[in-house]
Formats: sequence, structure tokens, C-alpha cells
Amino acid sequence: MRTSTVVRAGAVGLASLASLSLVFITSAAAAAPSAAPTSNMQSRGVFRNAMGKYWEDHITWTRLYIISALSNSPDLPDTTERLLQNQVDIGNAIRPFYGDVAADTLTTLLRTHIFIAADVLASAKANDSSALTANMLRWQANADDIGDFLGTANPSQWPAAEMRAMMRQHLDLTTDEVEARLHQNWPADIAAYDRVHLHILVLADQLTNGIVAQFPAAFDAPSEAMSPHVEVHP
Repeated sequence: MRTSTVVRAGAVGLASLASLSLVFITSAAAAAPSAAPTSNMQSRGVFRNAMGKYWEDHITWTRLYIISALSNSPDLPDTTERLLQNQVDIGNAIRPFYGDVAADTLTTLLRTHIFIAADVLASAKANDSSALTANMLRWQANADDIGDFLGTANPSQWPAAEMRAMMRQHLDLTTDEVEARLHQNWPADIAAYDRVHLHILVLADQLTNGIVAQFPAAFDAPSEAMSPHVEVHP
């Protein structure tokens, strides 16, 4: 697949990004504050909506990247840039609670997730089964790294095994989306996006609820219980 300049440049630095990620996982969690500042308390509802938007952006711009990359659309470089910015946004969302090292580590892990996804898509488009298998293994390892990072940062609310499973499911649902679009199975493509959308809402709520539980002094008193939007049955 002819990738954009942004993705090609990102792929060159992928190995170094991944290495840095693994080094930072433990130190990032260790640097996380025990409590967020109590001044300028946030509304729980506003925070929940913001987190939901960032993670919906994640699957929305991933979908648009898939569409553009498979069709060789001229908007691919701009779409790629916007998708990569989303990973910065997600890292920044946790910055006030876990600090700069943790925020930058999460951004690095998520950008690596995107770079590998581009390789997965390229190998699928080229029908290169050996490359696809290798890239999927790299993608799964990165998903586990993200799950471990979250589990270390907030072990009581985000158990590492559960976070790994959530991230692996995200990969599976995104892969379904790629396969359906690659084979021009439009009903399956639409259904796959609906599933990945519902799943990301559950993940966003779990992350939101975990931060609120870990740093209750940073938020106003709840007006109602915060619970996941939906249940997903893969």
C-alpha cells in the first residue's frame, strides 16, 4: 500500500518508540501522583463527555484512515495527521492526574498502535499473509503493553488482565472492519463499525470511572451514578 509521508516517517521510528514505551511503563506509573489537585474541581459529567469524545475520535479517525488508505485517497496525509493528533489528545487527558511522564508514555504507546495498524492494513491490502501475521503479532504485543500500562497506573480500577482483554478486543473489532471493507462487504463493514463504536464507549467509561474513583477530590460531587453506556457482546 502506498502510505502517506507521515506514516512512512512514523514507521522508521517505530522500533525506537516501542523500546521507549517499555522502559517508561513502570517509571510512568511510579511517577503518578497519589491524588490530583483539589483546586479547580471538574464536573464529572464534563470529564466523562470529554473522554468519550477522545475515544470516539480514536475509532472515527481510524475508520477514516482505513477508508482513505484502501482507496488511495488524496486526503490520506491529512487524515493520518489528525489520527495521530488524537493520540496526543488522549495522553493529555490523563496528564493532570498521572503527570507528564505517564501522559507522554500513553501517547507513545497509542501512536505506536497507529503505526502498526498502518502496517497491518498495508499487508492485508497486499495480500501478504506472512507480513500480516508478523504485524498482527506486533499489534497484539503493543495492545498488551497498553493494558499493562493502564493496569500499573490504576491497578484497583483497571486490572491489567482486563485492560489487555479490552485492548485485544479493540484490535479484533478493528480487524473485522478492515476485512469487511477490503472485501467490499458493505453491510459487514457497517456492522463492524457499530461494534467497535459500542466497545470504545465502554472502554472510555471504564477509564473515566477509574480516574474519578482514584482521584475523587478532583471532581465535584456526583449527581448520579456513572455507569457504562452499553454492554458489548462480541
